[in-house]
Amino acid sequence: MAVIPREIVQPFIRRQAIVGPVTTARHRRTALIYAAMLLLGILPILFNASAATQVAGLGLWIPGGGFVAVGGWAILLFPITLALFGLAVFAWFGAGMVIAPIIVWLGAAPAAGSMTGDSIWTPAPFLLAAMVAGAGIYAYSRYSARKTAELAKLEARNRYLPDAIAEAAAIAAPVPSPIERELTPEDLSALRYGFDRALQPVGEINGFDKVDQFQTSALRYQINSLGYMLGMLQCNYAPSFHGYLSQAQRNLIDLYLQRQIWGYWVYESAWGHLNVTNPDPAARDNIMLTGWLGIQLCMYMSNTGDRRYAEPGSLPFRLNKHRVFHHDVHSIEQSVLKNFLDSEFCLYPCEPNWVYPICNHYGMTSLAIYDRLFGTSYTAATLERWLHNLDTEFTDYSGSVIGLRSSLTGIRFPFPAGEAGFAGFENCFAPQRAQRMWAIGRKELQYIIKPDPAGAKRVVLKGRGFDFGNYRPGFGGAYAMIMDSAREFGDYDTADAAERALDQDCGRTDERGILRYSKMSNLSNITAVRARIHRRDDFRNTVMQGPPEAALRGPILADAKYPDVLVARAFSDGDDLDLVLYPGAESTAQQIRIERLRPGAKYVMRNGAEHPFAADNSGAASLPIELHGRTPVHIVPAA
Repeated sequence: MAVIPREIVQPFIRRQAIVGPVTTARHRRTALIYAAMLLLGILPILFNASAATQVAGLGLWIPGGGFVAVGGWAILLFPITLALFGLAVFAWFGAGMVIAPIIVWLGAAPAAGSMTGDSIWTPAPFLLAAMVAGAGIYAYSRYSARKTAELAKLEARNRYLPDAIAEAAAIAAPVPSPIERELTPEDLSALRYGFDRALQPVGEINGFDKVDQFQTSALRYQINSLGYMLGMLQCNYAPSFHGYLSQAQRNLIDLYLQRQIWGYWVYESAWGHLNVTNPDPAARDNIMLTGWLGIQLCMYMSNTGDRRYAEPGSLPFRLNKHRVFHHDVHSIEQSVLKNFLDSEFCLYPCEPNWVYPICNHYGMTSLAIYDRLFGTSYTAATLERWLHNLDTEFTDYSGSVIGLRSSLTGIRFPFPAGEAGFAGFENCFAPQRAQRMWAIGRKELQYIIKPDPAGAKRVVLKGRGFDFGNYRPGFGGAYAMIMDSAREFGDYDTADAAERALDQDCGRTDERGILRYSKMSNLSNITAVRARIHRRDDFRNTVMQGPPEAALRGPILADAKYPDVLVARAFSDGDDLDLVLYPGAESTAQQIRIERLRPGAKYVMRNGAEHPFAADNSGAASLPIELHGRTPVHIVPAA
């Protein structure tokens, strides 16, 4: 896979103030359709058709406009229809219900016509025409003001960008070596929050937020985020620990296959694609499933060498007792590839119609890690066009990637987005762009980092905030995201400022040895755990490199009891096994199982004293061990 060398960073945003050709074509089509509706709406009046037909025609101009033409008390139905249309647009946005706005708009027109008397209210055509013109003028003025502000931001960014890139590179901490990787007791307490959720019996979702399955609080995003956190933990801190760490990841994948997680697509496929016969979740669109799940699957396989999810049909999405959609990691990634290639935008929708660039970053990242594992060239086949279209169809005049665009209308809708959120993904497949993105994000984050009462720097955000994991007020998710992104790029000062804000604002608690934040959603808590253990390039290395090769062939810690044995470090050089263990509570005697030893060979376990043992004929050994606080364990071949 070809990527841009990370040593060369373009110090300017080179962008023409244009809208891309696909977006322009969608805008033109949308305008022509609306112009046709306006024309159809006026024709009954021009040809002196019946009053009912004239009312229905005027209803094509504005949702509920026909009720204005009816006059009298029926005018009261106009604001009610507008409110219903707003709810329908929200359903379209939130759950891909493309038909909802159409039903409300086109349904209201004949409904109004059926209420008409002998004539229409005379001022109605003029009043409705004024409304249409006013709405158009308002929309254009908003667009012009936004464009002017974005162009001013572009100019400011290009002035500071060379220095910002140099400064971000200068302060970045070095990538830690494996010998430096070890979790602290506080890290282990935070990780228990995730393990408690991932290790419960498959099908149970205790500790997860259950709000809706369509938008950002959906269970699938909580599962994916927890899977990424565990994958990064295994790759960077404990590649030679399988045991309950690998089991937790498999549990999450098995949970993902349950209909309560992916069944939203049955509905979205029906009311978004008008497809009631084949709600295959890994066919058309739905990158919010395929792109996100693909990363999780590939992280697990990369870290463990376990290729079970590459077996045909290993991912059964069961619709009911009669029908199953059989997939595997290959069909998941082939779906991402096909949709990229087939989409005129290259980027493609999550819900029917809605293209989220952030979800498409997950999709491209999933292709990158899949290519590394299986030797394919999916990224090379799509990346150049994907980046070009990202720049021309999904980037505003300031150079920022937008949050959301309608694939049907081309209209840009407001949705939170920012350089810091995209940069970590592009660090995997376009590191030059990622460095520039992070430099911009870091520069613009400096304005919200202020001293707390003790003089320590912390992030300060205005307003009440919004937690996308449970739709409640709060800044916890934003703090955790800033912390996570900053650590990926080695900016530990910014990360510490975000962590300080988390600790001060979000209800930090440590109960029964589990660190969590009581004022945050499960999704935000998971992000905070990942951010806590994150170090420079950890996400990139998990995706683009994987664990050291020796960890895939050397001895492993195959079994330890959770939460009695907590693993802070597990590495192998191919022959030895270097562990750091902690007791889950008080000092205790435990048993651990080691596998992938040489069958019948003699070894020594060193943990303050030397304890000789021999591997059995399968290359395994069960060993008793006393855990007293931090307990280093080194298993080496006997001399």
